[in-house]
Amino acid sequence: MDTIKNLMDELTEEYNTTKKFLNNFPKDKNDYAPHKKSMKLMDLTTHIVDIFGWPQVILNTDYLDFADGYHPEKMDGKENLLQQLEKQYIAGIKALESASEEDLTPDWSIRMNGQKIMEWSKYGAIRHGLNQITHHRAQLGVYYRLLDIPVPGSYGPSADEQNR
Repeated sequence: MDTIKNLMDELTEEYNTTKKFLNNFPKDKNDYAPHKKSMKLMDLTTHIVDIFGWPQVILNTDYLDFADGYHPEKMDGKENLLQQLEKQYIAGIKALESASEEDLTPDWSIRMNGQKIMEWSKYGAIRHGLNQITHHRAQLGVYYRLLDIPVPGSYGPSADEQNR
């Protein structure tokens, strides 16, 4: 099995699906949150976009410390999000293209102020990132539904696509 190719194929599939979601991103709703404990719409979407570049970070570092210089680029609307998605996706794909199967085996961790929060193999960390894209994009779909914005299909047609 070609693990690198499978990761690249999955990242590409998630990229294409996420791009459909970003094409529906609303104007003037960046600060919308369905609950006071929820992320704001722009923060959630920025996080989704940022994760596409994580294969580059994971393959070139031993860890990511959220308290030590992790600052995703700030965006203000749909065009910025689409541009950043493209940039992060290309970075993720290029990192995977340059990687070998052996590059996926070392440990990698997420930290906060030097303390390990989670640890995986680099393969596991990349898979976790792909899972995070899916998870947070599902949250984005709920935000869209609450704002009466059409929700694109992810792994098949959505109710909005079936009722056209």
